Amino acid sequence: MRLSFVGLLLAATSSAPDASAFTLTMGTGNSFGRLFRISTWGESHGGGVGVTLDGCPPRIPITREEIQVDLDRRRPGQSRITTPRDEKDSVEILSGLNAEGVTLGTPLAMLVRNEDQRSSDYLENDMSVAYRPSHADATYDAKYGVRAIAGGGRSSARETIGRVAAGAVARKILRMYNGIEVLAYVSKVQEIEAENVDHDKFTMEDVDSNIVRCPDGPSAERMLERIDVIRKTGNSVGGVVTCVVRNVPAGLGSPVFDKLEAELAKACMSIPAAKGFESGDGFGGTLLTGIEHNDEFYIDQVTGATRTRTNRSGGIQGGISNGENIVVHVAFKPTSTIAKAQNTVTRDGQEVELRGKGRHDPCVLPRAVPMVEAMVALTICDALMCQKAQCDLFPNDAPLEERPNPMGTTVHRAGGPREKVLTTGSGPIGLRVDEE
Repeated sequence: MRLSFVGLLLAATSSAPDASAFTLTMGTGNSFGRLFRISTWGESHGGGVGVTLDGCPPRIPITREEIQVDLDRRRPGQSRITTPRDEKDSVEILSGLNAEGVTLGTPLAMLVRNEDQRSSDYLENDMSVAYRPSHADATYDAKYGVRAIAGGGRSSARETIGRVAAGAVARKILRMYNGIEVLAYVSKVQEIEAENVDHDKFTMEDVDSNIVRCPDGPSAERMLERIDVIRKTGNSVGGVVTCVVRNVPAGLGSPVFDKLEAELAKACMSIPAAKGFESGDGFGGTLLTGIEHNDEFYIDQVTGATRTRTNRSGGIQGGISNGENIVVHVAFKPTSTIAKAQNTVTRDGQEVELRGKGRHDPCVLPRAVPMVEAMVALTICDALMCQKAQCDLFPNDAPLEERPNPMGTTVHRAGGPREKVLTTGSGPIGLRVDEE
């Protein structure tokens, strides 16, 4: 029998004779998802890193090359504004596929071997005993009483290889199901913001057209100039990655605690260096009034579907997707390992000065783009499978006039749009509410 932690405590103090039969099952933070579930493993300077993906639907054709595309966008050594660590990040698929490259429905295991780790950068200097400010060095040590000094262990962004590999599988499933696209880009470096990015039209090719991964060329140039200035001083810089999900069906996400934006927030905030999350207008929406912020509904005169004229909600209302583009923003802090001297303490409690050594990103944003895409794709895929399991187990056989009007960008109303009820000059419909 499984119990919550509170239940275990109650059982342990109970005088009931079978109290000792209760066991505690706890997660340790290395798994994500409910039906489409991943578990990542490995350390930055260990033999390799990887992922086990459980719950993948059967009969999905997937190739190593499809997964490698996303890993190549994440790998180090891409440009002068990423860490120079030279890793090919070649993925090996160990299980879950048949000889024809089709998923079996059994766990997919994927491995990427580490080949260019330089543990001496950490072990042969003061970084072996001193904590890097704002890094996970100190908190990992406080939690476990031991830590992987070289490369930061699992606090390193190298852990995200498993996420990106599994995210490539999720991307394939979403595209096959409803043409769902998950695309992210660097939207801000410090105060420099991307301009003129059409969330309905920008492509991965647009994003990857420059090393900053911003689809707006002039803004990308200004961002690159800023990163270069900071990089040459031995410092680092942060910013924002925006992710857009197109062709999402309405209905994904569940109230109350499993709202879609809550799941997305957890997914994105689990990425190394992520420090903030916004859905839709986010904090900017607090500056508006209700009439300014509300997304008014209308009927698409081509499809007959319910649509919204604006998308300040970011495609999610009441924690459930409404069929418009899902738009989220993830804030990333400056890389904590820098080549400037900082005050810190050693493991035994001595105050010292530390200057970071080794290879690291002066700006995490370009490589964070595929990480954000992966976590969003994993979340949407999991939510889609949960929706199909709960709400589509039995088809809705109610007459057409008794069903809700279809909602979103990819659906059509049988019979086309209904005739308009309101005429020019008509007043608004009265709506009496009594909300808490």
